[in-house]
Amino acid sequence: MAALVTGATWAVAGNVLPAGPAALTESLLTPDRVRLWQDALCLARRNPLLGTGPGRFGEHGAALSPTAPPGARPHSAPLQQAAEQGFVGVVLLAAVFCWVLYALWCTSRAAPLTLTAGAALTALAVVAAVGNPLSFTTVSAGAGLLAGLATAHPLAGDAATEPGDGGGSAGSPGGGDVSERCPV
Repeated sequence: MAALVTGATWAVAGNVLPAGPAALTESLLTPDRVRLWQDALCLARRNPLLGTGPGRFGEHGAALSPTAPPGARPHSAPLQQAAEQGFVGVVLLAAVFCWVLYALWCTSRAAPLTLTAGAALTALAVVAAVGNPLSFTTVSAGAGLLAGLATAHPLAGDAATEPGDGGGSAGSPGGGDVSERCPV
């Protein structure tokens, strides 16, 4: 889902959608947001490997769109990453997201906890593709805390770690033998 929304964001920024879906998508967004996305994509094309530098979208984006306020952000984490840190930054952002999902898959925590954490972090990734929630420290810290709690080794005596607890079946998150799913 996160990859689909990110792809749609890039398609809107690149003006590659057919007329019908493009008009519908752009009507749901503000013209300023679409212009910021286009500016971010333009900066990413100018500096594809390493980008313009962290935190420098506002400087360079204002040169592309004179209507953009100083210090503007593109309101899309993948596009901002591409503009400021290039291909390397986008790959690292995607790798962190995939690594957290893999860590949730491999955790020995209870299935409801891991599934809820995975759904919440995926929802955050979807919102971050079209907005700027990661610009707020509390959101980023909360996502890190959620991922950490969901992937941490359970404390001794935790009910989910007791043998025969019925925590799920083998092959499902939080259930079965973790060593069957994930090499350590």
